[in-house]
Order: sequence, then structure tokens, then C-alpha cells
Amino acid sequence: MFQLRPYQAEAKQAILSAWDEGQRRTLLVLPTGCGKTVVFASVAENQVNRGHRVLIMAHRSELLEQAADKLREASGLDSVLEKAESTALGSRVPVTVGSVQSLAQEKRLARFPSDYYQDIIVDEAHHCLSDSYQHVLEHFPQANVLGVTATPDRGDMRNLGEYFDSKAYEYSMPDAIRDGYLCPVKAQMIPLELDINNVGISSGDFAAGEIGHALDPYLEQIAQEMLHYCRGRRTVVFLPLIATSQKFCRMLNDVGLRTAEVNGNSGDRSEILADFENGRYDVLCNSMLLTEGWDCPSVDCIVILRPTKIRSLYQQMVGRGMRLSPGKEDLLLLDFLWLSARHDLCRPSALISRDEKIAEMIDKQIQDDGDGIDLIEAEQQAERDVLAERENALAKQLAEMRARKRKLVDPIQYALSIAAEDLTSYVPTFAWEMAPPTDKQLAFLEHRGIYPESIQNAGLASLLIDRLKRRQELGLATPKQIRCLERYGFRQVGTWTFTDASSLISQLADNHWRVPYRIDPDTYRP
Repeated sequence: MFQLRPYQAEAKQAILSAWDEGQRRTLLVLPTGCGKTVVFASVAENQVNRGHRVLIMAHRSELLEQAADKLREASGLDSVLEKAESTALGSRVPVTVGSVQSLAQEKRLARFPSDYYQDIIVDEAHHCLSDSYQHVLEHFPQANVLGVTATPDRGDMRNLGEYFDSKAYEYSMPDAIRDGYLCPVKAQMIPLELDINNVGISSGDFAAGEIGHALDPYLEQIAQEMLHYCRGRRTVVFLPLIATSQKFCRMLNDVGLRTAEVNGNSGDRSEILADFENGRYDVLCNSMLLTEGWDCPSVDCIVILRPTKIRSLYQQMVGRGMRLSPGKEDLLLLDFLWLSARHDLCRPSALISRDEKIAEMIDKQIQDDGDGIDLIEAEQQAERDVLAERENALAKQLAEMRARKRKLVDPIQYALSIAAEDLTSYVPTFAWEMAPPTDKQLAFLEHRGIYPESIQNAGLASLLIDRLKRRQELGLATPKQIRCLERYGFRQVGTWTFTDASSLISQLADNHWRVPYRIDPDTYRP
């Protein structure tokens, strides 16, 4: 039996609590490599123990096999397959692992009573808004639904918010790296300019065929660069077209890298993947085949030659190399200078930051550093730089607000003071988040020193309340303390403890509310 990691146990409890509280459609967001299958297998076990039937649904056979294997390993539960000739009807096994393509067939689905499953788990939930998934989900209207997905971008979340009621739990990629559950990522910019300005958009992303043609003139140069950077590493390359993947595979072999290629038509795919995992090949080329359902923890280099503006897809590609493995120190992510008029092209910063300004600074650091840079360190430096910029802007804002003599703290001002990216960039997703804040929420916030009239929705109010409670538990400065000290020019007060802030305020009071001559507010740190 598996011992759940702390965040996995928290995720499981959050999902069960959401269902118990009536949020029947909820989301679990975990980065690739953090054991989402283990979590939902444990959730399934819990529901079976309650006497429920559980359906685990996916769109690819690899994901179905992975779910069945992990369910057995993690909980000891067997499952029955709903696909092709195999069916769950009449089986005493309470867990079904089902192919959406099979389940969505009208004759097949009609055989199931509408209350047959009490819980439905959708792997790779970003697919669940398609007609086939919705057809199955609508057939079981009373079932609890758990959608599992890697970290989505805002566009994905807004779309998912049309179906799901809530997000039960999210564990970020930076947290997973800091906590030691994913390996560090070292981003290396290769000084090679690839012009994709004329590439069109198809189905919301760069057109694969046009990228293939735009990429073609650069393939030989890229192969030479990879010879330098990838030697001694287990490398996976993502390309836009099968033909491009096969051509690039030949070029890499020509420069001396042992390379294989797999695609959806490869009859010996399993053998090639096994040979790569066993070290027969140095490099594995594919045309977007390996974004889901394939794990090889020893992969320690990712080359993305299929530029995308879809954050979740970018993270899935990079996620193939983020698992821990003996002897593996980091993942090398090779990035290129993609020349594009579009500003939503995913770059390495998309892995760890949703704040546009911070992401921009991270990418600039990667371009300026010729030896590669650790993404977490780059994020920390970018956050410091952005915080400094925002502090300057905040100082001007405070000067304007001082004349108004407002005693309470504006929520955005407070978010800037504590460097809370999720508050400053918050956008409501679910219906309840978009509703007006409740009187109880506003009263709580005003009591804690937050100016309530600036809060437009219940989602932001809830996020602020959670942050205030968590900061109180950690013993950090209160909004009123932050506002008081910032009015005297002290910086980064949001990072101070309650005790340090209280002590300095007492010194100010004892000095007739003047800053003691020995203290410089601009540089003072407790």
C-alpha cells in the first residue's frame, strides 16, 4: 500500500470535503510527476469503502492502464474495463476504468442506469468539456465528479469553471520543486533565432503544419547545438509533425547522438520506449505523442521544438523530465529565441509564474545568462525586482492616499505590501467566486483592517480571508501594522513578524510618532 505524501493526503481530504459540502463537481490540480493517479486511486478506495461504484474515465488506453495499475498498487482494489468487448455491467467489481470513446456510444451508455455510478473521476480533465465526455457525464447526473489536471492557464480555468463548481486543491510546481518532490529545472537559452512570425493559428494554437515548415531550415543547426548541450543526458525532443520528427531523428544520428523516433503509427513503439529507458538510445524524438501517459524518470533533458501558447501543454511536455531519479541532479530545458509577434508564446517562465511582469523578468534572466539558470532562483530574483518596482509605485499611491486619511488598507495595496501574486492577479473562475461578497465576509475584512468597498466579488474576499488567517497563524504583521509602518517609509513590512512590527510601532509612539534618528526607514530590517 502507498503512503500518501503530505500534499496528497491534503488533496484527498479536500476532495472528499468538497463533495460532502455539496460541491459535486470539483477539480484537483497537480503538476505532472506529483502522483495525481495515486491521489484519485485513494479517493476511489475511500468511496468504495462507503459502498459506492466509481468510474475512472480517460481518453487514451495508456491512461486507462496506468489508472488500473496504480489503483491496484495503491489500494489493492481491482477494476473492470469498460472498453471494446469488456463491460462493467453485471460485475461485482465496484471500480470501472472506462474509455470515453466506448462509453459515449449511445447504445452502450443507454444500458447503464443513471444512478449506476455515484462517483466519476476524469483523468486529464481539460478534455472533459468535449461533447463525448459531456454526453457520458450528463447520463449520470447525480454522480460526484472529480476532474484531475496539471496546472492550467487562466483560459483553461475559465473554461473548466463553466462545468466545475470549485477547485478542491492545487499544488504548484514551484512548491513541488522546493519540497523535493520534483527535480530542479535549469533553463538554457540557445542563441538561435527561429522565425515563426508567419505561422498561423489553428484550434487555438500555432498550426503544426506551418511550424514544421518554418522549423525545417534550422534543423541542422539545432542538431549541432544539441550535440554540445545534450551529450551525456537522456533527452526527449517534441516536434510538430511526424515527418519533421523522423527527419530530425536522422540528423541527430548523423551528428553522433544515438536517436530513435516514435509516433502513433509505430508498430514497435513499446520496444523503442523500453530501449530508450534502458539506455540504448540517447535521444527520443516524437511528434507530441509523449505528452500524456508515459513516464521515464531518468529523462533529464527536454527540447521543445513545437512552440505553443497553451500553458498546460507546455507544462506536460516539460513534465516528462521532472520526475526524481537516482543520480539525476536537474532537468535541462533547452529554449530557443522564437521570433514571434505573439506575446502569449509559452517560455520557461510559464512553468512557475502567472504574473506577467515576473515571467518577463525570468525570461530576460535566461536570455542574459549564457550558462543556464535555475528557474526557482530566477523566480526569486524576479520577485525581488518586481517587488522593488511595486514598492516605488506603492509609495506614490500612499502619498496620494495619505491626504484622504483612510484608516483601513486597500486590498490591492495590501496584496502589493505582502508580495501576494495570487491576490494582485486574481481573476474569478467559478460562479460562486463571481458573486458579490457576503456581509459576513466584508465585516470580517473590515475588522481585520481591510477597506471592504474595494472588494468586488466573493472569490477575492475568500482569498483575502484565507491569507489573513494563514498570516495570523504564522505570526506575520497585520494589515494595520503594515499600513502604519509604510506611512513612515518602511519597506517590505509585509514580510515582518507581528512582534517585530509591534516593537517598532512602540518605538515610534515612544518617540512622539517620529522615526528615531538612528533608523533609516528605506534600509531598516528587523
